[in-house]
Amino acid sequence: MSAQPKQGTDPMAQPPVTVTRLAAMKTAGEKIAMLTCYDASFATLMDNCGVDILLIGDSLGMVVAGYDSTLPVTMEQMLYHTACVARGARRPLVIADMPFGSYQKSPEQAYENAARFLAAGAHMVKLEGGEWLMPTIEFLVRRDIPVCGHIGLTPQSVHALGGYKVQGRGDEAAARLMREASSLENAGVSLLVLEAIPREVGANISKSIKIATIGIGAGPECDGQVLVMHDLLGVYPGRKARFVRNFMEGSDSVQSAFTRYVKAVKEKEFPAAEHCF
Repeated sequence: MSAQPKQGTDPMAQPPVTVTRLAAMKTAGEKIAMLTCYDASFATLMDNCGVDILLIGDSLGMVVAGYDSTLPVTMEQMLYHTACVARGARRPLVIADMPFGSYQKSPEQAYENAARFLAAGAHMVKLEGGEWLMPTIEFLVRRDIPVCGHIGLTPQSVHALGGYKVQGRGDEAAARLMREASSLENAGVSLLVLEAIPREVGANISKSIKIATIGIGAGPECDGQVLVMHDLLGVYPGRKARFVRNFMEGSDSVQSAFTRYVKAVKEKEFPAAEHCF
């Protein structure tokens, strides 16, 4: 029996989204709608519009604070915004990005900071990186901290990658991403973000692992999609990325734009071919 909600179902009447609910959504083929969020008011509005996951992204460094990357974002900034979002959300799963420098040193460092995020109201933390993160992920998961992985274009590695470039092009690079996805699943991540990779690679990863994948520029075959809220609303601090669609175009309110986004993801209308690599 499909777990997909009926048309016209009131999102506020639905049970909270949990780790087990995400797994059931993947099994049922129900797409997952995720957005970044940074405060209580937008959290409540997204909740009312049926958004499944709210990500307190370190993207706030760029779209809120005006930095030119995510690297200057601090734990204190992320904890403040996480607490704000958690107070405004009822149904969505709340995920907090762990900022640059808060988990790379050791598993113990990662645990100390991840525990602060859960105390602030997050249900899960997100870490960027591949196989080198396995010991840290295993350390966190054994201590009951749910983890979301993030591979492909990892913004905290922008200088090492040589800029914001598509990852996974070519057989060797694609195979590396496949290995990383499998390794992170084996380490215990409950969710995996795939950013800026070829559509075929996103599809292959999504088919090969049991956990749900969330794409951002990774193709419609991913189990869900995420956008930065400001991008969705057409408020760009810089050049518009290929994978972005402005849902304010044709909407008469921010609420309508969020609702249209959720509908487009659930009905597999977004992303379209022009949003893919």
